[in-house]
Amino acid sequence: MARFGLLSLALFSVQALIGGGLAADPAEKVEENAESPKLAVSAQASFPASEIFGVKLVNGLPTQALITFTNDEPAPVTVNFVGGTLSTLDEDESQVVRNLTATAYGVEIAAGEKESLSYSFSTEMHPQDLRLSLASILSDSEGRYFTVYAHNGTVSVVEPETSIFDPQIIFLYFFLLACFVGVVYFFYTVWVAPYFPQKRKSGKGPEKASASKKAEATVEAPSSPAVSSATTYNADWIPAHHINRPEARKVKGSTRSKNRA
Repeated sequence: MARFGLLSLALFSVQALIGGGLAADPAEKVEENAESPKLAVSAQASFPASEIFGVKLVNGLPTQALITFTNDEPAPVTVNFVGGTLSTLDEDESQVVRNLTATAYGVEIAAGEKESLSYSFSTEMHPQDLRLSLASILSDSEGRYFTVYAHNGTVSVVEPETSIFDPQIIFLYFFLLACFVGVVYFFYTVWVAPYFPQKRKSGKGPEKASASKKAEATVEAPSSPAVSSATTYNADWIPAHHINRPEARKVKGSTRSKNRA
């Protein structure tokens, strides 16, 4: 537990040193001026996916840094933490914009060996140019802690590239197109269509329509009360021989005369 607290304090010291210096009392400054043991370990950071046109930090996407440690010590060393900061480019009054997330490793590197560790971080910032500083906290076989810098250079914070096949972009295009079509249709119906002469209907159409209306009127006429009262009659007072007409009788004489002839 005490060791973890010591490592956290050392990491905080590294971030403060990277950001622009650690506030120390005179006693600590005297100790810094005195000869202190140095660790024969070097670190070099590279960005495999971002170094073609300069190091770019894409918002919302993880940036991967590959840190290679070279141990020239006669004894093994341990990589405990890797962290970093993003600061402004002003050399006189550089200010820390953001402290990057520290990652714990606890990886031991044998004497005379090399080891590459992957360190990832992400950003959500306004597009701008900043200074990226990466540092690591190492410890030797005697338990002493050292700060080894891995990178200190300019980077660019950029927005992710948009694709025309992105569903959000497609929906945006469709929405804008629908709005444009609606505005054009409204403008046409209100300002353009009234000034065009309306098309005349053919002559056969009205005649057919009037004929059909007359036919409907004649069909519906008997059902009306006025017409029914005029055409209906009471057949009780009419003699039966006027209603039932006699059938035509066959004349036998005519037929016989024809046969004789």
